Amino acid sequence: MKSMSKGEVLTVGLMMFSIFFGAGNLIFPPALGQAAGSQSIIAMLGFLVTGVGLPLLGITAIAMQGGKYVEFMNRKTYPWLATALLVILYLTIGPVFAVPRTGAVSFEIGIRPFLSEANLTMGQFVYTLFFFAATYYLAMTPNKMIDRVGKMLTPALLVFLVILFAKSFITPLGEVLDATGNYIAAPFSQGFQDGYQTMDLLASLSIGTIVVNAIRMRGTTDNKAVSKICIASGVITVALMTLVYGSLAYIGATSAGVLGHVENGGQLLAGAVSIFFGPAGNLLVAIIIALACLTTSCGMISGMAWYFNKLSNNRVSYARLVQVSTLFSFVVSNVGLTQIIALSVPFLVAIYPLVIVFVVLSLFDGVIGWRYSVYRMAINVTLIFAVLDGLAAAGIKFPALTAVLSQYVPFYDIGMGWFVPALLAAALGWLLAEVRGAKENEALPAE
Repeated sequence: MKSMSKGEVLTVGLMMFSIFFGAGNLIFPPALGQAAGSQSIIAMLGFLVTGVGLPLLGITAIAMQGGKYVEFMNRKTYPWLATALLVILYLTIGPVFAVPRTGAVSFEIGIRPFLSEANLTMGQFVYTLFFFAATYYLAMTPNKMIDRVGKMLTPALLVFLVILFAKSFITPLGEVLDATGNYIAAPFSQGFQDGYQTMDLLASLSIGTIVVNAIRMRGTTDNKAVSKICIASGVITVALMTLVYGSLAYIGATSAGVLGHVENGGQLLAGAVSIFFGPAGNLLVAIIIALACLTTSCGMISGMAWYFNKLSNNRVSYARLVQVSTLFSFVVSNVGLTQIIALSVPFLVAIYPLVIVFVVLSLFDGVIGWRYSVYRMAINVTLIFAVLDGLAAAGIKFPALTAVLSQYVPFYDIGMGWFVPALLAAALGWLLAEVRGAKENEALPAE
């Protein structure tokens, strides 16, 4: 068995960072910083818990299972539920939502400022054509992704970010103003909720599989060795993301007095860079955004293709899946993106709690062991709240039921009504397993 050098582990960490760090990751922290103002540090701590901490837990959970997390989910819950959840998840973070967004957002922020209104449609078509051609090229050879993404694209991205951040600290845009909105009274909890917008926990189920497969392709096959490499690489990723998020939030926190309160983090970042670097600013933004979006795009396409290739028992090839999903993403990034995003939100709201509960429980599988009722009861209860939240996000609400749940279920008003019931259900599942004893142990599918 071949072991990886420290340099190779660093390369894996850089690849993991680059796939995680997409357009949304550039946009959300500056917006948080501007709105949180003087409370930015506390708000950012909450953001880091969900935007960085949870994705690391996801990577760790996958590494602990040797990359075979799909099989693990099938054993511990219900095969039909695990399959349905993963299909929705991979489509959402893949060609239906996240991947088309990478092309559309990188065009809007990086390229659109250079074009006149008359040339926008053709300009977007040409840009996204080249963008997804590059995505296809990178995703078609996943065994070389570490070299291409970890050794080339990521260092280039980091260089541009370092230049931007150095400038922002040496010559700040302005003074930090007071907090606004929910950041005044509850900066940590608001930042905690903001972290969900990155969708990085969902992406970690795909990225973790990519990383494990890439490590195995380089000769390291022992599960414990793979797990250690994944965790070490994850720590590198977390450190980089923490530094980048904090720096972006600082740019946002110092921007309000100069730029005013803008509509979104993308406009804020573009405006800040324009002030810092003058006419060259927009070009710098275009390069940063394009690199960040491209690495995320190829990573998500590759992860989705891996999963559906396995789900189809190789009846649909990896290459065909990459081709179809890349083409679909190209089309969606040019037309109907707003509608696709609107349709995707309810799915995201419903998926996230289920993934959080399962990932956290799986970290304690060494203790839970054969007591599969812990997983199933916790997931069953979470599913009820997740469906209700998803329906509410889709505009389908039940006022009487909502009033009752808001009164008696902790945190229901902030979209976390599933939290306490999931804990109670897990505890009840443990007691049920102890009562059933050997019968539950025998009922557990073979490992």
